[in-house]
Amino acid sequence: MYLIVGLGNPGRQYEKTRHNMGFDTIDALIEKWNVPQGGVKFNGMYGKTVVGSEKVILMKPLSYMNLSGGPVQEMANFFKIDLETELIVIYDDIDLEPGQLRIRKRGSAGGHNGMKDIIRRLGTEKFCRIKVGVGAKPQGWDLADYVLGRFSAEERKGIDEAIEDAADAVEMIVKNGVDAAMNQYNKKKA
Repeated sequence: MYLIVGLGNPGRQYEKTRHNMGFDTIDALIEKWNVPQGGVKFNGMYGKTVVGSEKVILMKPLSYMNLSGGPVQEMANFFKIDLETELIVIYDDIDLEPGQLRIRKRGSAGGHNGMKDIIRRLGTEKFCRIKVGVGAKPQGWDLADYVLGRFSAEERKGIDEAIEDAADAVEMIVKNGVDAAMNQYNKKKA
């Protein structure tokens, strides 16, 4: 069974912001796989489906980004998720060019507060993550203002493609393993 978590902030004011790449990818997966809403459990919206032969839970923590660890920990414990092989976390990354994906089997939080909280609560960095590039903040900008801002219409097209790529990468991980997805998606966009 896989637990696929998309990070973001709940509420209309945060929809389609740079910080909600995880939520947007979960929404793309819900549409792609036609996943029914399961409700709210452990302060996270979730839905269940089967992909190939694997049971999958899609989750959006409702605790706001910086407190994502609690809902993820509780959901993983409840469903007895093997963190190293069955957890996938999707989130934004300012160190990657807009639309660039980076899939890793483990790693630090890299300054991302949502990931810091998840790593702290889970007690490990050994779990799969898909980072969706949103680009570096412009000089002189406040980081919070930047990540809570929206993309320009021109940027949005590439970002929408990246969200679809991230959803496809999740499906590849579930069906073929993380190494196959890393080989396919961890390359520079042309």
